Amino acid sequence: MAPDPVFMTIGNLTIRWYGLLIAVGIGLAIGLAMARERRYGLPRDTVVDLALCGVPSAIVGARLYYVLFSWRTYADDPIRALYVWEGGLAIYGGILGGLIAGLIYAKVKRLNFLTLCDLVAPCFALGQAIGRWGNFFNQEAYGVAVTAGWMKRFPLAVFIEADGQWHCATFFYESAWCFLVMLFLLWAERRGWFKRPGDGFFTYVLLYAFERMLVEGLRTDSLYLGPVRVSQALSACAFVTCAVILSVRRHEKPAAR
Repeated sequence: MAPDPVFMTIGNLTIRWYGLLIAVGIGLAIGLAMARERRYGLPRDTVVDLALCGVPSAIVGARLYYVLFSWRTYADDPIRALYVWEGGLAIYGGILGGLIAGLIYAKVKRLNFLTLCDLVAPCFALGQAIGRWGNFFNQEAYGVAVTAGWMKRFPLAVFIEADGQWHCATFFYESAWCFLVMLFLLWAERRGWFKRPGDGFFTYVLLYAFERMLVEGLRTDSLYLGPVRVSQALSACAFVTCAVILSVRRHEKPAAR
């Protein structure tokens, strides 16, 4: 039996699990960032100000990225591009949108942009880990069909009502990985592994890109540019770039935040 995508209905207002879980993920990510704000020596309410400009920018970026690479779906009815509750938020677009807003905010407030990136890195991972469960209720972001009997159980696979088959639970793989990435970043930070502003953020991108590069190849709903899976190619580029940056930085002097 397919999960009900609707959490509750109040009069004419329908609250869907997809939107609710994304909201919960954003809320907890902001809460985690607020708890870390003082540790980074940032002015009070920096996180609140950053969230007010960064969250809307991230949502717009996530939707634009998705719509841009799946325009054929919306070409005949462009107004559907605004129906975010139907699904269709691309995480890379959200990260890029949030980073653009963060860069502008850092320039205006004269703060170190890479320090802000380090602050929010584990928060991004936490938000992703929770938000991915919206895909479960929407019955989307799953992988190829599985035939082996031992795999036909959650969380290895998920049953998709639309075609009556079990599929790789790629949304869960990513959720679990992002949660582990968050824990690792917090642990490594406490251990003093990140010596320079940006080290934590580049590590986050490296780890996330590694997972996405592999799991994206299992998905059946990837966004394509010609024959290329966009997110898989972007993940490969991000992984290599961050690996080079972190490798070069190892030979640099530690810098103050």
